[in-house]
Amino acid sequence: MQLSEEIRVALDDKVYVHLATLNPDGSPQVSVVWITRRGDTVLFSTAEGRIKPRNIAIDPRIALSFTPPDKPYNNFVMQGRVTKTSTDGTWLIDELANKYLGHDSYQFAQPGEVRVNYEIEIDKVTTWG
Repeated sequence: MQLSEEIRVALDDKVYVHLATLNPDGSPQVSVVWITRRGDTVLFSTAEGRIKPRNIAIDPRIALSFTPPDKPYNNFVMQGRVTKTSTDGTWLIDELANKYLGHDSYQFAQPGEVRVNYEIEIDKVTTWG
């Protein structure tokens, strides 16, 4: 799906996104994540051993929700699915640390941590405000 220019601009900003995955029992699990995009594909990073990778491995469907910092009465909800998963290093979390913190690299990694990078294809967008 092609994202609107308004959503692209918002995603390029330092917006904090609530990511929902599905637990094995079907209940939702929600976490705040840093995101970026490549065209209309949304990317985020997490670490092996966390709930999100386990849930996505079972069911790749996700939902994202965010409110732009400068528009507190607007809300964007996107539904989609993870289309690519990789453990190809820290490049994505380092890029996100630069975007969100102004640091060249992610400073909160734990020893031995393996980053898992995800690409999400958006299927549906709902906006309010």
